[in-house]
Amino acid sequence: MKKKAVYIRSALLLALVNILLRGAGVSFNAYVAGKIGAESMGLLSLTMSVYGFAVTLATSSVNLASVRLTAERCAQIEGADRESYRKTVRGVLKSVCGYSLLFGCSAAFFLWILAGGISEHLLGDSRTFSSLRVLALSLPPIALTSALAGYFTGMRKIGKNALLAILEQGMKILITATALVLVTPTGSVEYMCLAVVGGSAVSEAWSLVTSFILYLTDSGIPKGDKAGAVKNTRPTRFRDAAGIALPTAVGSYARQGLVTAEHLTIPWGMKQHGSSPEKAMASYGVLQGMALPVVMFPYAVIGSFTGVLIPEITAYHAKKEYRSLRRIIRRVLLYTFVFTGICFGIFFCFAGLLGEGIYHSTEAAKYIRILAFLVPFMYVDTVTDAILKGMGEQVYCMKINLVDASCSLVLVALLTPVMGLYGYILSMFFCEIVNLGCSAWKLWDCVAKLGRE
Repeated sequence: MKKKAVYIRSALLLALVNILLRGAGVSFNAYVAGKIGAESMGLLSLTMSVYGFAVTLATSSVNLASVRLTAERCAQIEGADRESYRKTVRGVLKSVCGYSLLFGCSAAFFLWILAGGISEHLLGDSRTFSSLRVLALSLPPIALTSALAGYFTGMRKIGKNALLAILEQGMKILITATALVLVTPTGSVEYMCLAVVGGSAVSEAWSLVTSFILYLTDSGIPKGDKAGAVKNTRPTRFRDAAGIALPTAVGSYARQGLVTAEHLTIPWGMKQHGSSPEKAMASYGVLQGMALPVVMFPYAVIGSFTGVLIPEITAYHAKKEYRSLRRIIRRVLLYTFVFTGICFGIFFCFAGLLGEGIYHSTEAAKYIRILAFLVPFMYVDTVTDAILKGMGEQVYCMKINLVDASCSLVLVALLTPVMGLYGYILSMFFCEIVNLGCSAWKLWDCVAKLGRE
């Protein structure tokens, strides 16, 4: 099987699975919103924004390191015998798993210890304490699963990641739905949020177990390659994983920290604008917990193709096949433009049907129509960043994302007290457009350099 066919098949398989999972996720999100209400959705969104920073610290870009190291090492020993492949990829996994354990356990320790202070002083709501502690337990499994998922992607074995995603989502829905049935009669916002995050924590542990089983049954040879007779191994050390992941991770820490601060600032700004605490939390919950997941639904397709795009770009770049690399980049961008245009049209024309049909909310429908204009910028920027990371420009991407998050925080702090939630939306548009412009300029420059080599 040709590698191009493997790439297309892998991307299509992952896209199909992600579409199904996104559909199940949006439907389940609507069920959760109906069960716990807009205020609880807002509180849950705030809790998850803090958790997002903890996950960023726990994973520390290990997935990127795992994908690139796996793809690079396999490209370097192409045609080697089976034992050489196994030794090489085993070295990659030792380095990335050691890295992920270090950061995953550290993040879990800090979130567990600081949960009380975060709930009282940062979130201003003691009802989030239990949820934060439960989420802390899920951080080491998330880090290790991310490393193994990167390995499967680098080996072009997307089917395994697709299976993992299905099993994880199924477990999450099962546990969360069961817990909500048990706690809903109490009417406690704290227990309802705890039920949702508890389902997520259990599903992450389950995902790690299944990931490890799939690794043990793996052949150790990239899909589409064949083992030869030559002995040729490439060692991988901890510093190799850290050298790829840490530059991006440091930027991710700062960026996610700024994003978390931004999300904590939104309810504050809305209160300054005149909204009551309950109304501010409810409006934030509608935008962040209802409208945005719908708008991000087609990301299932974009995310699938970018997930398998990075190792392909990395392999072509490592082997200096620049003509093929330029051709792939042109085609990927063309397909992305067409796809995002279709998505914009659907969201703009059918916002009312989506908002009222899924959530029975005219407010959600209004936000979906507004965010439809942001879709082309977000999706094209995602693909552009994936191409740049595949070419080794992750540090540049980190810098741009850091500037983006800084500007967004400043704009939210300035605009939401004056414009309310629309100030946050305006900051999203401004920062996303600037981010895309900087990434596109860098990609143009990189492609131009390839033409001269």
